[in-house]
Amino acid sequence: MRRDAGISHFDYLVLSTLSMTPGRTMRMGELATQAEASLPRLSQVVAKLEKQGWMRRTPDPADGRYTLAELTEAGWDKVVATAPGHVDEVQRLVFGALTKAQQRQLGEISRRVTRAIEGG
Repeated sequence: MRRDAGISHFDYLVLSTLSMTPGRTMRMGELATQAEASLPRLSQVVAKLEKQGWMRRTPDPADGRYTLAELTEAGWDKVVATAPGHVDEVQRLVFGALTKAQQRQLGEISRRVTRAIEGG
């Protein structure tokens, strides 16, 4: 990903997570949870992404004790430009390494896990 898009996988995870949220905005603490990162690590990455113009941080108007992370239009464009290469690489590394039978098994396992998560 770094070679093809100029960003790390973690950078892409942060940007793409925001791209899928309403308003492309999320509290930093929630984003850290979603990205499975500590707040200090996330803050360092967000500072780097802000310098690129892909994100911005603002105080939460509902509660000024919190900080919101927001994906900018340039950040959205970066996600859109990076996504096809990411999908191709996942296809190659994950599905390309499995037989058709293993792919079917993975599908069934994924459906079962999804049903369990969704409560039924």
